[in-house]
Amino acid sequence: MKFHHISIRVTDFEKSLHFYTTLTGLQVVHQFEAGGGHVAYLQNGEGETEVELIAMPQGQTFEGKGMFLCFATDDLEAAHAVAAAEGMNPSDIRQPEPTAKYFYVYDPDGVSVQLREYRE
Repeated sequence: MKFHHISIRVTDFEKSLHFYTTLTGLQVVHQFEAGGGHVAYLQNGEGETEVELIAMPQGQTFEGKGMFLCFATDDLEAAHAVAAAEGMNPSDIRQPEPTAKYFYVYDPDGVSVQLREYRE
């Protein structure tokens, strides 16, 4: 078994689409309208990471705490600069151990997103 994708219910489809494509580099591979709302599937170039964004007028969005999505990057400083330039208010870059370097940012609906650089 493998993890296939995560679906996130969003309130502002365009803002969320901009957030995830800009910050993570994921690309829209399929987008459509359904039930009065919008759906988009985003993937990385290898197709191993997939996020589904769903905006339905009658739907509920994520309201929890204590969970975050983690995206790996090869250039954490560049990702941090993009987040800052886009007004995403990223946290400071943290490095609690030699192999862990990361920062956090919140998506438009308050989902915590971590960008992390993995080192050996």
